[in-house]
Order: sequence, then structure tokens, then C-alpha cells
Amino acid sequence: MSTGPIIKVTGRGVFVPGDDVDTDRIIPARFMKCITFDGLGEYFFYDVRKDENGDNKIHNLNDSRFTGANIIIGGKNFGCGSSREHAPQAILRAGYTAIIAGSFAEIFFGNATNLGVVCVTASAQDRESIASKIEANPLVEITIDIKEYKIWVGDTSFECSIKSNARESLLSGHFDPLKELLSGADSVASVALKLPYMQA
Repeated sequence: MSTGPIIKVTGRGVFVPGDDVDTDRIIPARFMKCITFDGLGEYFFYDVRKDENGDNKIHNLNDSRFTGANIIIGGKNFGCGSSREHAPQAILRAGYTAIIAGSFAEIFFGNATNLGVVCVTASAQDRESIASKIEANPLVEITIDIKEYKIWVGDTSFECSIKSNARESLLSGHFDPLKELLSGADSVASVALKLPYMQA
């Protein structure tokens, strides 16, 4: 939900390798039986993180060095596949507030932005450098500066891009369509009182 303008996201990163990470990998369909999105974070990348017995696999998302990370560094076409809103919901509820990738599937990008999950793109070379810096020092601070189109990893900066309409909505704090809709409730009620057929 909206909490105001988002200008920067600061935290720590984790590298999730691979291109074409689809929404079924982010949140497997069998976990989408929930009535609300609460608890989806538990199943974030479940089949990537767990074996058939539910035990942890060797993966960065299970590595204690990256515990507390809130920024994902991924590949190209992140969030492809089905348009399920559960995917960005699972990412957010697992504690991640930003993704740096080579590109994003359009519907995933929109759904993530509506939740305030910042999605920026960076070159393959820069993402490789960022991943290397995280591997060398998992505690290195990362800042995504939406306003300046910059990613800072420690003292090193990288260029990034974000769609202009998404950037404007994040910077203005008007990225949550539900909140925008509810903000007009008083105006709707005022108009309804003036309509004769609403008085019956």
C-alpha cells in the first residue's frame, strides 16, 4: 500500500541468477489458494529454495550471508509468464522492496510498481559487477536513486533506467491505484446524494 513518495530504496542485495524468471517460479501455482495475500512470502521462490522434502537447497536465497536483503538482482525478462498478481505480492511479503534486472515482463512490472516495489533496469555488465560486489561483501549498502537514475553500491555508482510513468508515480507517491480510488470516496458520496434515484 502507498506510504508516500518513494525516491530512494536503500538496503542490501541478493543475486538471483537466471533469465526468464517466470511468475510460477516466484510463487508456484499450488500456493495460490489463499483468500488474501497474507503469508505468501513463505512460498516466495519455494521450488527454487526447497527440495521435494521441504529442505533447503543450496541457493543465495537460503544463504545466511544474505539474510535481511531487500533488493533482488536478477536477469532479463524478470516476471514473465502468467500475469498473476501473487508474484509481486510474494516478493513484497518476503521483505523485498526493489528489483534490479535486465528487463521486466510488462504486467509484472505494473503490478510490482502498484505495490511500491521499485523495478529498475541495468546493463548486464553492471548487474554482473553489482553481483560481484555483493558476493565479496554481502553487507555492502545498495541505494537505488529513482530521481537520479543511479544505483550506488558502496562508493561505486551505476546507471539505471525506469519507465517514466512508473518513475513519476513513485516519486509523487501516487502508485497505489486502490488508494487513489478510495481517496475519492467522499466525492463519490457527495455526488450520490444529488442523484434522485440514489435516494429511494
